[in-house]
Amino acid sequence: MCGFGIEVRRDGRADRDALERMGASMAARGPDGSGVWVDRGVGMVHRRLAIIELSELGAQPMRDGELTIVFNGCIYNHHELRAELRALGHSFASLSDTEVLLKGWREWGSELPRRLHGMFAFALHDGARTFLVRDRLGVKPLYLADVPGALRAASTLPALLAGGGVDTRVDPVALHHYLSWHSVVPAPRTILRGVTKVPPATVLVIEADGRRSSTVYWDPPFERRLDVDDWPGAMREALQLAVRRRMVADVPVGILLSGGLDSSLIVALLARAGQTGLATFSIGFEDVGELSGDEFAFSDLVAREFGTDHHQLRIDRRRLVEALPQAIEAMSEPMVSHDCVAFWLLSEAVRRERKVVQSGQGADEVLGGYDWYPPLLDAPGDGLSTYAASFFDRDDAGVRALLADAPDEDVSLAFARSWFSRGGATTPVDRALRLDTEVMLVDDPVKRVDNMTMAHGLEARTPFLDHELVELAAACPPELKLADGGKGVLKDAARGVVPDAVIDRPKGYFPVPALTHLEGPVLAMVTDALRSSDRGLFRREAVDAMLADPNADRTNLDGSSLWQLGLLELWLQRHVDQLP
Repeated sequence: MCGFGIEVRRDGRADRDALERMGASMAARGPDGSGVWVDRGVGMVHRRLAIIELSELGAQPMRDGELTIVFNGCIYNHHELRAELRALGHSFASLSDTEVLLKGWREWGSELPRRLHGMFAFALHDGARTFLVRDRLGVKPLYLADVPGALRAASTLPALLAGGGVDTRVDPVALHHYLSWHSVVPAPRTILRGVTKVPPATVLVIEADGRRSSTVYWDPPFERRLDVDDWPGAMREALQLAVRRRMVADVPVGILLSGGLDSSLIVALLARAGQTGLATFSIGFEDVGELSGDEFAFSDLVAREFGTDHHQLRIDRRRLVEALPQAIEAMSEPMVSHDCVAFWLLSEAVRRERKVVQSGQGADEVLGGYDWYPPLLDAPGDGLSTYAASFFDRDDAGVRALLADAPDEDVSLAFARSWFSRGGATTPVDRALRLDTEVMLVDDPVKRVDNMTMAHGLEARTPFLDHELVELAAACPPELKLADGGKGVLKDAARGVVPDAVIDRPKGYFPVPALTHLEGPVLAMVTDALRSSDRGLFRREAVDAMLADPNADRTNLDGSSLWQLGLLELWLQRHVDQLP
């Protein structure tokens, strides 16, 4: 797990100063080492978080003849691939997974990503062409910017801004998406016109003359293709394998334990597999009125049941407010989820004990845990109108009521329609789960976890995003996934493994009451940001009405509309307005 940057220049030698600025901006992602390599028109920078091969033999950029690579992530099957490559005649100087990527590329070329189990983004130069590769579920980020005379790529958007020369105007289509889908902006767009991102499961090729081409190497069908007699057993077995894979490390691995089914099942399966000395970590906040600020009753229950070394982190409102600007600083893109500051604070504490953790993100999208899925079982037509009514924060008219200047068409509904109309998904539920798994998940919870953990040099691994588990879930009949109030097949898989009290509890969300209901210092921060802005993104009368009654305007999913607008402005002020 690391951070990297690359420049491919068409008009001379790569800009080492820009690369070093990019690397410095990612120091938190890689506190254990750094390196820069420049050869004519191509340059790379790397910040290292040492998890596998702790010696300098794992340092990057790493070279093997004409091949040079920078890599962010972890290859869970690197031991198996190394053995296979040795049998094919390759020799190794280290035990690092980075070197496995180099030798694997030499052997298999651009077919290598199909062989990888893991989370990864890497840039590889073969002396003539440059390849940018992102993992199947987009767990590891990879941003792009065209600047005068060159293409740059980096693990974070702010790293590209640090390199200079980026168009920082807000993209109006991305803004429409942001307001439609609680801040999700799908690849290839970002909120800024001058920055894009490599889509998940993609190999992007940059030729020496600047021409580009791309290949999507993974796109699982969301339709019935397996005859599985015991779906809960198959799901439990797949998750057992996924969590075992994610214990591969040369340092101890902990677990973020929310007290919900997903993270509790990870703990249970690890304990069941004989893992001892498990360390678990939970966070909670002050209650606000009738809103509870923690789920410690359930996380404590799981910790006792499996004898973990459990750590509770209790956060008062003052510390939450103090951390909010730091969480915004850590965002590669603006993210409105209240989980962001919670994960930032939890990661800060966990990093004192561990460098690697497993986390339960992704189960709701992969296995049908949200309340907008059941109405799709009987939805008319392709289900898009039902999905949009339940999932979108607001329709096109609602977006236009907020924007000073909106796109000519309903770009967000058109994007969703393009996914619902694709082949490979046979029911409305399948179509929604595919869109949520391959798009919405990538640019909300997955991005959130990466940004907030890596702000402290903490690597987070997500077993529910194991690509073989996702393939299995895609083939599972929708009625099994949506049974028992959602994630029915997972609940059945957990019976006898996790305490029933955890399985049968009402669905919870990470509680951060101070951001659910804006008041006090947080409201003051948002108010100041919006009133001081001359950006002209939003209708002044809409902003004034929200500020007059801060908690009245809610989205379809009961989020704060004022927080959406304020968070975007706070992010722009920090990441764009403070550029030299």
